[in-house]
Amino acid sequence: MKYLMAVPLLLGVSPASGVEFTVLRPQQSSITFVSKQMGVPVEGSFKKFTARIAVDPARPETGTARIDIDLASIDTGSAEADAEAAGKAWFDTKNYPTANFVSGSVKQPVKGRYETTGKMTIKGKTLDIRAPFTLKQNADMLVIDGMLPLKRLDYGIGSGIWSDTDTVADEVHIRFHFTVSSK
Repeated sequence: MKYLMAVPLLLGVSPASGVEFTVLRPQQSSITFVSKQMGVPVEGSFKKFTARIAVDPARPETGTARIDIDLASIDTGSAEADAEAAGKAWFDTKNYPTANFVSGSVKQPVKGRYETTGKMTIKGKTLDIRAPFTLKQNADMLVIDGMLPLKRLDYGIGSGIWSDTDTVADEVHIRFHFTVSSK
């Protein structure tokens, strides 16, 4: 359907600081998604997730991240759709309650833009992914914003009648917004 996660990210920032940013500010952070049903964009979010992020803006290539998403916390705006998403054809949250991303490396392909690569695991299937993002430092806070497309069928999400991509598109855009502080 329209729920994938995860959302990957790692950081890099420009000015040297020598300070490592490791404390997630959950009230200022979010993981959202957009998919299409019968060609119409449908938005939603995941209300529960954890993110263990560590980055020194002076050395962004050494940064690390692990994002864990509680799949049952999906909010599509419809209780009926949320229940369907938790079912066996979609996330099968009874057997696979979380999705996670573990970073591997961070690069800066273009000034001001970064990309992390890593492993995304959903429904027991682990695939390599890339997540482009931006990073802004404001005093002792880093704001990380990114988006990545995932193919839901690659993870077995939306089986049976839901595997028809004319009804629910295969591509899901995951957006992540994390605010991380140094203390």
